[in-house]
Amino acid sequence: MGWIGEQIDSIKSIQFRQLVTQAISLGMIVTSALIIWKALMCVTGSESPVVVVLSESMEPGFKRGDILFLHMSKDPIRAGEIVVFNVDGREIPIVHRIIKVHERQDTGEINVLTKGDNNPSDDRLLYAQGQLWLQRHHIMGTAVGFLPYVGWVTIIMTEKPIIKYILIGALGLLVITSKD
Repeated sequence: MGWIGEQIDSIKSIQFRQLVTQAISLGMIVTSALIIWKALMCVTGSESPVVVVLSESMEPGFKRGDILFLHMSKDPIRAGEIVVFNVDGREIPIVHRIIKVHERQDTGEINVLTKGDNNPSDDRLLYAQGQLWLQRHHIMGTAVGFLPYVGWVTIIMTEKPIIKYILIGALGLLVITSKD
């Protein structure tokens, strides 16, 4: 009958108590991941402490698929820093370098202009219509570290959802059929 037949027999022989135990274990794993994410948010001060570079706009410094670690501090923002920001009307954050910092004399408000290292011009075309500068509330964090290529897993699962569903199904089957 083979491996598949053995797995089907294993699923059929699962007791209710074993199923509840495995469901609780899975719930604990998911809860632990959420707690770690929330703790990272508190420690870094960023709403998204880890992001994946999705385009080639920051090459050669950061390549598509690199994971960036962010930190949001009260320190002044400086030209040359790499930031991740949200633009009104877009849900995917952008990773670019600050090229200009402008402080308004009347309010003391800091405005910044960004540009991708691999892009020919600044990001004003990416900002919301009529917006010429980013304010501090647009910035999610400053890049403080990175892991090269690790984010490709996320990119592949986003671009090819079938792979995500196969992986989730395989992990679910593994949890259900485990004997521990």
